[in-house]
Amino acid sequence: MALEITGKIQQIMPQQTGVSKNGAWSKRDFIIETMEQYPRKVCISVWGDKSDTLEKQHPVGSVITAGINIESREYNGKWYTDVRAWKIDTASQETQHPPEIPPSIADDETGTFTDNELGEIIPF
Repeated sequence: MALEITGKIQQIMPQQTGVSKNGAWSKRDFIIETMEQYPRKVCISVWGDKSDTLEKQHPVGSVITAGINIESREYNGKWYTDVRAWKIDTASQETQHPPEIPPSIADDETGTFTDNELGEIIPF
């Protein structure tokens, strides 16, 4: 499964390194916040050479588009989900500004809304 996600880098975690039976590895996690009406934070991992250059090419505050793969695996009866970036690009100007939120549908300054069909006032 290959997807794309666009957002602003909120935090870059310290690099993690280790040695496995396949040799040395390095990994770095970073947090992005999407620029939707209801923003979401997503933790994404980069591996290998990308983990070495992440902070230099895309510092905190950068707006990026990441090509990601999502994979879940089971270990001892529990499931773990991993979001891995295989490509990171600086976002285009169009995607750096969130879409405008439509004007409020409030009827007046009190913040009450009406249901047009029933004419009832719903306070919230």
